[in-house]
Amino acid sequence: MDLETRTHIIKTIAAALGFEHCGIAKAAPLDQDARRLEAWLNKGMHGNMHYMENYFELRTDPTKLVPGARSVITLLKNYYPSETQKPDRPKISKYAYGNDYHEIIRARLHEFIHQLREKIGDVQGRGFVDSAPVLERTWAGRSGLGWVGKNGMLINKGAGSYHFIASLIIDWELIYDQPLAKDFCGSCTRCIDACPTDAILPDKVIQGNKCISYFTIELKDLLLPGDLKSDFQNWAFGCDICQEVCPWNRFSTPHKDAAFTPIAEILDFTTEQWLDLTEDAFKKIFRLSPLKRSKYQGIMRNLKFISQDGI
Repeated sequence: MDLETRTHIIKTIAAALGFEHCGIAKAAPLDQDARRLEAWLNKGMHGNMHYMENYFELRTDPTKLVPGARSVITLLKNYYPSETQKPDRPKISKYAYGNDYHEIIRARLHEFIHQLREKIGDVQGRGFVDSAPVLERTWAGRSGLGWVGKNGMLINKGAGSYHFIASLIIDWELIYDQPLAKDFCGSCTRCIDACPTDAILPDKVIQGNKCISYFTIELKDLLLPGDLKSDFQNWAFGCDICQEVCPWNRFSTPHKDAAFTPIAEILDFTTEQWLDLTEDAFKKIFRLSPLKRSKYQGIMRNLKFISQDGI
């Protein structure tokens, strides 16, 4: 089968499985990203996210993840919701409104590889969705799906940044998409100016250990820094501020995927209702939610921190 036919089949499968965008890049070591990542880690900007120090070579060379890798397929899945939280509710990042995207997209990646083998033939490869050492945003940029903005998010010119990124690394050669000639952030600094904890630095450097998402999701300490209380702006899980102010997200459109239908409690619960929640009720309501990553104790810590009395 010729490269054009193979590539067409891949993009057809991607659309059929609900991915709005599909780009393909040639598998190769990411030498420049390796140097940038090493410098970022050496400065301690990853905070307590020590897992980011692991598997360094795997992160920067896809052939170490998949021997014989020839192509990196990047897939974007829109998660922008049509619903919004009621005013004055503890804020939850939009990506966590519905069910855990890891499970949903992982299943679709398995189906993707299954269909490839059925329609084209034997393929060796692996799928990844934010759970393995893959620099997804770099590969998305290399495959022409957008550029990394000053807020560190992948921005698609026609769809903004509210999307999950998944990768398939396979041992087939394909027709490769071309990266954009430039990014389109220009002189805009809205995300830098809006970040309440000054986590966004110039030159697209993010101080992960100063990001509200880091504090509310990644940090497992019993207490949060009291001097940052006023900066949290009622965020209980994650933070969308840098996306909310990004001009390119005026092109975001609501997704139509039932799997990401918002959990009613996330949209409706008041702070009091959250704080009255028992651990058993939390586990029942949010058993399929990304919120389980912070666990009951982490969510309660965050809620008490942003509530009027604080902790």
